[in-house]
Amino acid sequence: RLEEVNGKVNNSLHLDLEILCRDTLDMLIQTVLIIIDRSPPVLGGLVACLIGLLQLLDEFHYKNLWDELRERKPLKDFLLRAFLVLRMLVRQDVFPPDWMVMKMAANHVILGALRELAQPLILRFLDTRCHFDNQVWTEYFNLAVAFLTQPSLQLEKFSEVKRGKIVSKYGDMREKMGFQILSVWSKLGEHKINFIPSMVGPFLEVTLVPEPELRKATLHIFFDMMDCEQRVHGNFKQVESELIDKLDILISDNKGDDEYRQLFNTILLERVQKEDPAWKENGSAFITSVTRLLERLLDYRSVIQGDENRDKRMSCTVNLLNFYKNEINRKEMYLRYVYKLHALHVPADNYAEAGFTLKLYADSLQWNARPVVADPLAQPDQPEWHRKEQLYGQILEYFDKGKCWEQGIPLCKELANLYERKLFDYNKLSHILQTQAKFCDNILTLLRPEPEYFRVGFYGLSFPLFLRNKVFIY
Repeated sequence: RLEEVNGKVNNSLHLDLEILCRDTLDMLIQTVLIIIDRSPPVLGGLVACLIGLLQLLDEFHYKNLWDELRERKPLKDFLLRAFLVLRMLVRQDVFPPDWMVMKMAANHVILGALRELAQPLILRFLDTRCHFDNQVWTEYFNLAVAFLTQPSLQLEKFSEVKRGKIVSKYGDMREKMGFQILSVWSKLGEHKINFIPSMVGPFLEVTLVPEPELRKATLHIFFDMMDCEQRVHGNFKQVESELIDKLDILISDNKGDDEYRQLFNTILLERVQKEDPAWKENGSAFITSVTRLLERLLDYRSVIQGDENRDKRMSCTVNLLNFYKNEINRKEMYLRYVYKLHALHVPADNYAEAGFTLKLYADSLQWNARPVVADPLAQPDQPEWHRKEQLYGQILEYFDKGKCWEQGIPLCKELANLYERKLFDYNKLSHILQTQAKFCDNILTLLRPEPEYFRVGFYGLSFPLFLRNKVFIY
């Protein structure tokens, strides 16, 4: 029986829970944290005890706990331990895979706990610049993102019957967590800059979850990030760079769809038009550019599997590398797709095309000692001339295999000049001159079948973007 005494709920259960919360909760969290990686037989029982205790706690118990942890450091240590253990629980399969009821009940409890654990963040770790604690806030956001994106909450992967039962009992917990993230994010104010660019990727992963209402709500975070960085740094280059990098990775991991592309473009452009910030023109251009990138990435993903799609993959890869080079000038992304295109040509015995692909990169390098940047295959601090020499060697091999000797002779002359006038390496000079002579002999003496060429055009909206209104020579 509940009674009101001096404004407090006073019954035996609440008093017992208050004692458990004060004396046992932290100990239980620490114990689970220590043994969770070892997965001993007692782990499931301890986790069930922890979830059961969190389920019984209410706002009154949490308030008493925060009052008990008055000092800043003990409170921070407790929150970090709680965030860490909860993140491990949503990432690891503590319970058997078919215990869906238990998993959903645990997730519902964790969702409620996350709402309560946000309160001391706002009250004790936010008020002034000197009291703001980036570490504990980052851990909270990482936990929230891990909760929202965990496989057991991706309802679209379940049967319609199972999905209906889960939604009728718990609702879509992803959507609830998304609005919780938005609620906490909105209170950060000037401190939002501390999460740029580190949280761009995690929040992008949240917006890619295929739940329309969640997407519509959380996409606004990117406007906040762009606006915040623009006010602090005079541009939003960090948001731009991180968003493009992470989009490429996440779309390749089969996240996102055409509906997301349309929502991204519509919601952010409408927000820019409505708010009319000083960076409106640059912001609109960036949003449009990312939308075009999304279209190309989705086209590329749709043809990434199957030998029958090899030519389409090549076309999509060319579109992407041209986009990264010409539209947004991202050399590291450009090189990533140069190497991908090269890797498509070699197994198909398109040796001349493989050579021309590497030459796209080699032409951007100079015969100087500047270190190579943004090349994942280059050696650390490798000078440009050395990387260019390596690439020319590969290209000459491909041109020889592809019987494209005329294209190899100018490269031989460049290497000969390097060895004779700059490196004074006469062994290499002798070798490259022999290669050049061999190419000249092959042109004169070896028979090559006359190729047949076909000019093929693809016109009309029924063709995908990477083919539409384009002409190819086959």
